[in-house]
Amino acid sequence: MSTFSTTDAQTPQGLLHVGRVTRPHGVKGDVYVSFFTDRPERTRPGAKLFIQNEWMTVTSARGQLSSGKASPSQSTTWLMHFAGIDDRNLAERLCKNDVFGEPIEDSSVMWVHELIGAEVEDVSGVNHGRCVAVVDNPAHALLELESGALVPIVFVVSRTKERITIDPPEGLFDLNEGEE
Repeated sequence: MSTFSTTDAQTPQGLLHVGRVTRPHGVKGDVYVSFFTDRPERTRPGAKLFIQNEWMTVTSARGQLSSGKASPSQSTTWLMHFAGIDDRNLAERLCKNDVFGEPIEDSSVMWVHELIGAEVEDVSGVNHGRCVAVVDNPAHALLELESGALVPIVFVVSRTKERITIDPPEGLFDLNEGEE
């Protein structure tokens, strides 16, 4: 299981870790990029990505080479070309570097960085504490609360910047209470 957190000291301020350059391809500067996101905006020509402390512009991207859930354990790989990277030597310098992007505004999507730090309460108004991490899980991502409780993200019914409202099944929090 992977845990996502936005407290990584290597993540540039205000940006999201969206992938990693894995290896060069050919002699014309193409590279393979493994993305942890399923957002097509990241792979379109003209997209701006932050790699090695500099903004790079995507000039071409070819097909999703593998499919999977958008998580670090199951990424999607694209063959990409960036403006100014026109030979294999330049492409090799990008390899093994993380790829960052600006947050994309989409109210229908729950972003990890927006969930961490929010107070979690159920629909009856009972506060269950703060979300401290989002844990990758094959079935559904899980909100990890400061108490150690894990709440499947499918139980989230609404959210604001400061609060996540959940409608958990009866007994979900009883499991944690028995451990104390």
